[in-house]
Amino acid sequence: MHERELRAFVLIADIGRMDMAAKKLGYSQPAISYHIKCLEQALRMKLLVRNPTGAQLTSEGRMILPSVRAVLMLLDNIKDVSHRAALAAAAVPQMAAGVK
Repeated sequence: MHERELRAFVLIADIGRMDMAAKKLGYSQPAISYHIKCLEQALRMKLLVRNPTGAQLTSEGRMILPSVRAVLMLLDNIKDVSHRAALAAAAVPQMAAGVK
């Protein structure tokens, strides 16, 4: 299970269309389909039902959506803390050298 798969799942759930989610994420539609297939295999459950007008969450998809959103929020927080720590670490040598 990868972050890109989780992000694709949430965006499809929000938009209701795999093609539009693919475009927004910068992937091809087949790539998004593959991400969802991999996620469904990893979780051993069907998350989406595809139809000609889009995609709908299954009952299992609706059940795990809040948890997936929470995982992505935690990942985003970790990235933010890491970025701020890197900025702070980069500023320390400059401060010691008297650079402002």
